[in-house]
Amino acid sequence: MSDNEQPITMFGPDFAFAHDEWVTHKAGLGQIPAECHGREVAIIGAGLSGLVAGHELMKLGLKPVIYESGQLGGRLRSQPFEGTTGAIAELGGMRFPVSSTGFYHYINLLGLESRPFPNPLTEAAGSTVIHLEGETHYAESPDDLPEIFQQVADAYDQALEEGFGFAALQAAIRSRDPGRVKGLWDPLVREWSDRSFYDFVASSAAFSKLSFRHREIFGQVGFGTGGWDSDFPNSVLEILRVNATGCDENQRYIVGGVEQLPRGLWRLPADKAVHWPTGTSLESLHGGATLPGVVKLARKLPDRFEIADQWGRIRTYDAVIVACQTWLLTTAIETDEQLFSDKLWMALDRTRYMQSSKTFVLVDRPFWRDRDPQTGREVMSNTLTDRMTRGTYLFENGPDEPAVMCLTYSWMGDAMKVLPLDVNRRVELALSALSRIYPKIDIASHIIADPITVSWENDPNFLGAFKGALPGHYRYNERLYSHFMQTHMPLAERGVFLCGDDIGWTPGWAEGAVQTALNAVWGVVNHFGGAAPKDNPGPGERYDEFGPVKLPD
Repeated sequence: MSDNEQPITMFGPDFAFAHDEWVTHKAGLGQIPAECHGREVAIIGAGLSGLVAGHELMKLGLKPVIYESGQLGGRLRSQPFEGTTGAIAELGGMRFPVSSTGFYHYINLLGLESRPFPNPLTEAAGSTVIHLEGETHYAESPDDLPEIFQQVADAYDQALEEGFGFAALQAAIRSRDPGRVKGLWDPLVREWSDRSFYDFVASSAAFSKLSFRHREIFGQVGFGTGGWDSDFPNSVLEILRVNATGCDENQRYIVGGVEQLPRGLWRLPADKAVHWPTGTSLESLHGGATLPGVVKLARKLPDRFEIADQWGRIRTYDAVIVACQTWLLTTAIETDEQLFSDKLWMALDRTRYMQSSKTFVLVDRPFWRDRDPQTGREVMSNTLTDRMTRGTYLFENGPDEPAVMCLTYSWMGDAMKVLPLDVNRRVELALSALSRIYPKIDIASHIIADPITVSWENDPNFLGAFKGALPGHYRYNERLYSHFMQTHMPLAERGVFLCGDDIGWTPGWAEGAVQTALNAVWGVVNHFGGAAPKDNPGPGERYDEFGPVKLPD
């Protein structure tokens, strides 16, 4: 099979290690010394990363003790509309690329169903409307759009190839040849780590030949998952990873809501678990509920850690996994500063989170599939616009069943505009903006049930949707990601492990949460004197050879 026939997966490029192959290998992830079986490991945060780590450590014979200050599932949050069973508002992660093979390992483990996500200009969307500067473009395929949109798409493809040797990089990722991937990727890190996404676009030969209007369209509309301008200040490396590993294409949603994944992991009996009786799950180990939120984390004696929860209960542990967002270590958790080096604290504190807002309504039926008798077009479409709604997505549950509209999905400045507003005012503003695009449609007449909204930056457990690394932040990300490799650290800094998508190289994508959770599992196993099987070496065994390039300070 040639490189082009191999699927694109999130294999590297920073750490060229096959986490999906490691976690599915018949030899398992490792062994813990028998005298350590049943010992407790605290996990702060019951999002996807914390639950993956907990599930895998339980299978190895340790006892995860999970703390959660909010809702189980983290930003995989599926809120049903009151009185319904299949109508879901996906408040956090909602579209998952098939390249997320570690993520889909757990989806398949639980037998969850996925379907193509209705991204703009995809078959699942049916039709798409792009509305910019008062002008509306209707399309049922990319060929229906004016030529300038194809010029923008071609320019971006050319810019990726000219700037990064994109085809060769993707071929290396497809081949899963770690040496080949690193040989192409590491020079790009050295060359581009201090440059922004907009700098790359504006300075590329392909876009330099075109007008500012072309760059503006790219920022407002983009391709794949939508507009890119909210990411313009970010490091271009962050966007290149998304493109190179197929994150912005072939995306699917989870039927019934993605929150089924973390809740399923919570209840899933461990398969072939060591030490624990058949049928043991994280839920059963906890007596049915997580422990409350953590307010203090400190070292207790040389090799123990003390955790205090919000109701004053204090317990000690042999190791700790921190799976919450890093800012909580300074805003919500009194953390012993000696647990991390000064350089790591710099990285933790400099993490930058992007704002995001969504507002959903339930409607009586998917009325947008009606055809205008004069034009023959669908009366409403998945919509990308320069108005404050930015992205509007439409979800069906059947031709005559109640359907869900994500009226507005916005980022950064557009999300901040609605931050002080209640849900009803947000709906009013979204409907007002959409009425200028669809003057013939009375959307409000179709709305049933109460609307649902979220602003992640307003949630004290998150303070933002996910990390958006700026130019110059590569060094910080490398410090955070490599933290599970602890044998070189002073003893005072060992035993606490970081995971979560904001520790990974692909923030905002569930695969980053899965991969860093598996890194933390390896770190904990090593901390207890265990090891990965010889025929299934883990990330720690391959890190020195294929880990991220370390830039000089």
